Amino acid sequence: METNLPNDNLVNEEFSRLSKYERAKTKVASIKRFYNHALVFLLINVILYFLRHKFVFILVNKNALGNPEFLDWINWNVYGTTIVWGFILAIHALIVFGNISGYMKRWEEREIQKHINSYND
Repeated sequence: METNLPNDNLVNEEFSRLSKYERAKTKVASIKRFYNHALVFLLINVILYFLRHKFVFILVNKNALGNPEFLDWINWNVYGTTIVWGFILAIHALIVFGNISGYMKRWEEREIQKHINSYND
């Protein structure tokens, strides 16, 4: 037996409102983490590029190690860090701002339905 008391509707509305609030709070926290990630990416890469020039200047002036391949190694590490980390940051942005999770849920539902239909045959 189901009763629809006025308080039941209030409870359902309150639950719905809290659910929306929690989802919004989670989304804002996710966006905040992305912005922090982007800021750290920017700061670290600026420092790396500054130190790369400083490092090259020190090594060339003092003829330290005298190996031009070492200078190329430094350049590739700095560029490689930016490229790989930038790719990871782009994926993070797609996850936060894109609708990848919604796409994955729809795909999962389609696959489940496809397999259910294949078992019915």
